[in-house]
Amino acid sequence: MGINRFRVIWDIFCTFLKIGPATFGGGYAMISVIEREVVIKRAWIPEKDISNLISIAGSAPGGIGVNASAFIGYRLAGIPGAVAAVIGITLPTFLIALLLSLVFTYIQGNPKVEAALVGIHAAIIGLIALAAYNMGKSAIFDKTTLVTAIITLIILLSLPVHPLYVILIGLFIGIVLVKVKEAIGFDVRLEKGEKALVSSHGTGYAKYEYFFAEGI
Repeated sequence: MGINRFRVIWDIFCTFLKIGPATFGGGYAMISVIEREVVIKRAWIPEKDISNLISIAGSAPGGIGVNASAFIGYRLAGIPGAVAAVIGITLPTFLIALLLSLVFTYIQGNPKVEAALVGIHAAIIGLIALAAYNMGKSAIFDKTTLVTAIITLIILLSLPVHPLYVILIGLFIGIVLVKVKEAIGFDVRLEKGEKALVSSHGTGYAKYEYFFAEGI
């Protein structure tokens, strides 16, 4: 392994080691922090790929934060990068959870601790809302995606449907909508700011660009 590659892997590990203990609530609460570190600060991943990353990480088994870190690490440095990212993001959480489990019986019921947890809960909601807003800026770019997002939100809030089924159904609906638009000659875009894939005259080209295209 070359020195430069080792430095990249070490940088991946240190970055996610810093993200782990800084994100209370895990999962979607981590997304905004991950985006700030890997997109804004280090420019490891283009901003337009974050929504694709979150979609894939959310549909795969396991925690979305851990999945996202594994995808990013793999894209940057292959399997060693994925391992470094996963260890980095999970190690602080493991150590903190282990410590808390040892002292939980002593702090349970303490008014100050209960008050602190209430504040943490509110902050987690804010982090999740920020992640949803940032995803929406890139994922919602036309009437079709807007209507799909609204219907999905209504279904999740009003019906006892498991999110996994919603993801699978959304995958199918997305493919169908693209094919229908192509068949009737509508312009089709798969990303915000992307040129139409099919012109109004029904001619064009197919350019299905996924998050995995540059490394996975």
